[in-house]
Amino acid sequence: MAIGSGDQRPLVMGILNVTEDSFSDGGKWFTVERAIAHGRDLIAQGADVVDVGGESSRPGAVAVDVDEEIRRVVPVIEALHGEVRLSVDTVKPEVARAAVAAGVSLINDVSATLGPVAADLGVGWIAMHRQGTPQTMQDNPRYVNVVHEVTRFLLERASDAADRGVGEIWIDPGIGFGKTVAHNLTLLGHLDELVAHGWPVAVGTSRKMFVGVAGSRSEEILPVADRLPGSLATATWAMELGAGLVRVHDVAATLHAARLVGPIRRGSEMKVEVAT
Repeated sequence: MAIGSGDQRPLVMGILNVTEDSFSDGGKWFTVERAIAHGRDLIAQGADVVDVGGESSRPGAVAVDVDEEIRRVVPVIEALHGEVRLSVDTVKPEVARAAVAAGVSLINDVSATLGPVAADLGVGWIAMHRQGTPQTMQDNPRYVNVVHEVTRFLLERASDAADRGVGEIWIDPGIGFGKTVAHNLTLLGHLDELVAHGWPVAVGTSRKMFVGVAGSRSEEILPVADRLPGSLATATWAMELGAGLVRVHDVAATLHAARLVGPIRRGSEMKVEVAT
């Protein structure tokens, strides 16, 4: 897949949380009307995909039952269907099926368990690595070799989905999902190794805790509102190393960066003549 290289820029996925407790914007778009309006704002900013989620996956998040999650996302999907490509951020087969029926063509799956559902429905699938559950994943994440373990897991899931007939498969290293700051930075630093395996790679770093930790000049963690520069820096790094899709809150700024990655890469490959 050529996205993220050559003349094609990486895709920008806008985050639409129809939740009360997401870490960055929980509650802002919780009503159907506000969620639809924000979705259209993301579209106006240039989002290639809008990712609609009805259950927070932040550390410590409380699970939402199936009917409630469907109630949150389906009216928003139905309203935005036809205006932009839509994905659903869920780990529940029932929610995925309802969302696809409403107009979604991509399942963003932080549990990497819904490959068979994507195959059955004939839609795309993003398989993300996560150690533990939202309730436990940040308690004490451990790896012998985080790059090798995450890569092996994702390649296994992608291969299985391909064998089942899923035509569009993305793999996501799961930044912030059962990882320490050091794990996150290591995965980003070696992202080109994941890309080299050939599957399209999606990355989400937007406003996450590690950005607030690594980007701070003191021991205090930067508040969510101050994490845009770090979010742009990490998204741009991921795109430069070959990520084909970045999932973000700040679409317009990230899209600007995405449009520059390809030309800069091509410029770096140009032969420069030096006068003597």
